[in-house]
Amino acid sequence: MTQGRRRKKPRIEPLTPARWEDFERLFGPRGACAGCWCMEPRQTRTEWERSKGERNRRLMKELVETAARPPGLMAFVDDEAVGWISIEPREVFSKLTRSRILAPVDDKPVWSIVCFFVDRRYRQQGISTALIEGAVDYARTQGARIVEGYPVEPKKDPMPPLFAFTGVASAFRRARFEEVERPQ
Repeated sequence: MTQGRRRKKPRIEPLTPARWEDFERLFGPRGACAGCWCMEPRQTRTEWERSKGERNRRLMKELVETAARPPGLMAFVDDEAVGWISIEPREVFSKLTRSRILAPVDDKPVWSIVCFFVDRRYRQQGISTALIEGAVDYARTQGARIVEGYPVEPKKDPMPPLFAFTGVASAFRRARFEEVERPQ
């Protein structure tokens, strides 16, 4: 299949204990990016540095098994996990609660999209946009009225995936997000 052709729209599902093995396969032995296992937004920098790799994998697995709600959603094409998005209420992410650059724009409660991972074979095929749309739908079912993201605007195309883990602005625009504020 050529890169320009889109594959069928993915099915978006919450990450539950029953889908843990799919999540592990998607993230691979390195934990997606530098052993993160999508724990970086939930930890202090020191905690994250100490936990890279196997410890972060165990922490995420424990979170999936014990949390009141899933820590994010996965995209499936057929029965293969091809993408991940982390979405929860903003206050869950200690990185955001400490950030001066990403300080809240007002006092309204929001849900935050903080992380993406898409299998390299499925990049630039609309998976990120489908994940964003699925995340917004999911957050609404949980009572959210506002969902925000913190995407990057690539300076070169294509942007190295390592630097696009918060998503790219074009995917958010395709999902009908509006820019409210741009950190300086």
